[in-house]
Amino acid sequence: MSTTTWALDPTHSEIQFKIKHLMITTVTGSFKSFTASATTEGEDFSTAKVSFEANTASIDTNNEQRDGHIKGGDFFDVEQHPSISFNSSKIEHGNEAGHYKMHGDLTIKGITKPATMDVEFAGTEKDPWGNQKAGFTVSGKINRKDWDLSWNATLESGGLLLSEDVRVLAEIQMVKQVPAAI
Repeated sequence: MSTTTWALDPTHSEIQFKIKHLMITTVTGSFKSFTASATTEGEDFSTAKVSFEANTASIDTNNEQRDGHIKGGDFFDVEQHPSISFNSSKIEHGNEAGHYKMHGDLTIKGITKPATMDVEFAGTEKDPWGNQKAGFTVSGKINRKDWDLSWNATLESGGLLLSEDVRVLAEIQMVKQVPAAI
């Protein structure tokens, strides 16, 4: 069976993260600059090898002061670590059709650790220009301290300013790459 290459359609994709603030509300952030690719056997996404990279300086939480803090040494240290990456190692079928567990290595701040994401495959469709597209919803949760994103502040109540858990949410559209004619 032949290998198929898929590339990110950045205009129809987004990646967000959510973290509890004061343990009473959730703050959402996103990365504005990221890439992803996948290779599959034929068009079988259960065989996919996925790679993803986000530019840490492209973080946007809708607050310039907070973004500056996150870009600094307390969090991403974008000068030393300009990207976050994920490379899949195994795809497992989930409990429902079209649902998968994607296992791989997540690198943040120079630290690589295993991470698992839930993936919902929404299907494929041709766009009006004849491009074959595939859609996915990706979600997961990581403990930010595992990647040395440990800054926090203690509140007057004794609680913490930020949760250790960070939820990752992505809507991804991939486009099938057509081999160049020889």
